[in-house]
Amino acid sequence: MGQFIKLESGNTTIDAYLAEPAGPSKGGVVVIQEIFGVNSHIRDITDRFAQAGYTAIAPALFDHEKKNVELNYDETGMKTGIELVSKLGFDKPIQDVEAAAKRIASAGKVGTVGFCWGGSVAYLSAIKLGLPGVSYYGGRNIMFVDQKAKAPLLFHYGERDAHISADDRAKVQAANPDAGFYVYDADHGFNCDQRGSYDAPSAKLAMERTLAFFEKNLA
Repeated sequence: MGQFIKLESGNTTIDAYLAEPAGPSKGGVVVIQEIFGVNSHIRDITDRFAQAGYTAIAPALFDHEKKNVELNYDETGMKTGIELVSKLGFDKPIQDVEAAAKRIASAGKVGTVGFCWGGSVAYLSAIKLGLPGVSYYGGRNIMFVDQKAKAPLLFHYGERDAHISADDRAKVQAANPDAGFYVYDADHGFNCDQRGSYDAPSAKLAMERTLAFFEKNLA
């Protein structure tokens, strides 16, 4: 459904996967990748938001370090992804999200949805850019609890996620008392049907809640 386009972000040109709805757009959604790049899963998610009526775009955040990154969900992919994230930091991804949001601004109000590392970028985008955001199992969310979000937020976590402690979840919730906050009987990455941790019932329910969040906050 979608296609790769060029996106001007600061003084850099990066790739972005853009998917548009068949009819009038309900708004825009910036889809923020995991540590595995804009791979087939992230492209599929972007297409799904377009099918739901939104203009959706997934900027290739790793382009600043390495082009065409598509990693597998295995030990090698995880190691490479963590190395890229460590080099990249958060300033450039926030710049990219802002550029992507501007690129699809004609669709209407714009929000974000991010997964894993991207879930934390989505949270930070609500703080820095004032974009309504949905954060799926953002392991670095705890880094930002001392900063106040300027837009509505929705958080999805897996109760059996070994990467994120119950204490960290509680601190994020306490810092965002007005946010939607859901914990599922699932592991990290439960939304990704390419992972062994995929949990279909949790993924379905989380997506229903995400779409309801966008219906309310991008209207």
